[in-house]
Amino acid sequence: MDQASITDQEFALFQRLIYRLAGINLADSKKILLVGRLQRRLRERQLGSFGDYYRLVSSGQHPDEQQTMVDLLTTNETYFFREARHFDFLRDEILASQQRRSFRVWSAASSSGEEAYSVAMLLAEALPNTPWEVFGSDISTQVLARARNACYPVNRNEGIPEACRRKYCLPGEGGDEATFRIAPRIRQQVRFAQVNLTLPISPAVGSFDVILVRNVMIYFDTATKRKVVANLLPRLLPGGHFIVGHSESLHGITDQLSAIRPTIYRKPE
Repeated sequence: MDQASITDQEFALFQRLIYRLAGINLADSKKILLVGRLQRRLRERQLGSFGDYYRLVSSGQHPDEQQTMVDLLTTNETYFFREARHFDFLRDEILASQQRRSFRVWSAASSSGEEAYSVAMLLAEALPNTPWEVFGSDISTQVLARARNACYPVNRNEGIPEACRRKYCLPGEGGDEATFRIAPRIRQQVRFAQVNLTLPISPAVGSFDVILVRNVMIYFDTATKRKVVANLLPRLLPGGHFIVGHSESLHGITDQLSAIRPTIYRKPE
């Protein structure tokens, strides 16, 4: 199968479906990407066309296949301690003056877990005597499985500070030198769950001192950004911080947060 085997009308159907399911605006330029990522599913399902596959995933009768499609079409680029200035701010400005009896951070688009574990290492270093927890979520079950596994190629540990690398990164399974594992004392304080940020969020996830929702809203239109932020804000404690990616802004999205510096916002006390 190649790009010619999906019609413009079929591609438009997939654009509307992924928008409805995940809030993602799939640009017209992403047609080749969609074909490349989904054509194996057509072969495995023994389907003759993208129209047949669309009817399968949109019928509501195959939720597992629908989730597989979402997993394949969501982009999950991440790495440890990405956008270092956010971690500097968390350590030097937020944690240095932390007075709460416990501290919780939500990595709301955690992908395969690197962001959540980076935050956890920082909290372990900065709050040795304070209970803390990191909650990581994503819409993709595929990347959440990798996050829970907490095993990464060794060439992905470059961003981790040397002190944290020594304390919190262990050799891979069976001494595999090509991989490393996150130490149990970090893993046991990080929890992962599937959350669709475009849908109302259960109060059961709890409340947080910091919510990171970085490098995901670039895939949303303005209406979806407003919905996502409105869904997240009730879970942010008064005085808590809300952090977005370096190319993102909440200007025109919400008036319930104050800008502290570019990409970093605070909820009034």
